[in-house]
Amino acid sequence: MKILAISDVPCAAYYDYYTPGCLDGFDLILACGDLKKAYLEFLVTMAHCPLVYVRGNHDEQYIDKPPEGCICADDDIVVCKGVRILGLGGSYRYKPGDTMYTEKQMRHRLFRLRRKLRKNKGFDILLTHAPARGLNDFDTLPHRGFECFNELLDQYKPKYFIHGHIHLTYGRDIPQKCQYGDTVVINAYERCIIEYDQ
Repeated sequence: MKILAISDVPCAAYYDYYTPGCLDGFDLILACGDLKKAYLEFLVTMAHCPLVYVRGNHDEQYIDKPPEGCICADDDIVVCKGVRILGLGGSYRYKPGDTMYTEKQMRHRLFRLRRKLRKNKGFDILLTHAPARGLNDFDTLPHRGFECFNELLDQYKPKYFIHGHIHLTYGRDIPQKCQYGDTVVINAYERCIIEYDQ
């Protein structure tokens, strides 16, 4: 399965300079937030494959007007082409907003998912906007990761943890891919192509 992971800024090759066929071959698109509704709608139309997304900290408009043709995974486990995707959008709360959470609030969201986690026997991909604490995050509140994400990775050992929010342009030493135990961690800033073995 070929997956396109995207986050934070549109990829010009797939949007501004789109050429017919450049999105062919993708089986799934995973969007990690802070992307314009029109961009997601364009991708899902041109790629002819499912697009699953979570909201970023700047995506409050999605609550009332979600991108058409796309699947929201926030606070849910979406099974797409046999892949179990757990979605938890938003960032660490650094100001008032409907898509920002304290650690306690994020833990509460996870608590409400406990039955779905049991029913689905875990998940294959953790799809978030924010990173995990101490894993590609920063100490400043706007870019702090969630400790409960680390606990999720430790307990369920998914194949992939895909997040956004930490722009690769923030510094030279920010990795796009790294390993956390059994899980491949991907920062989907702009785009990352994943060959997913089922």
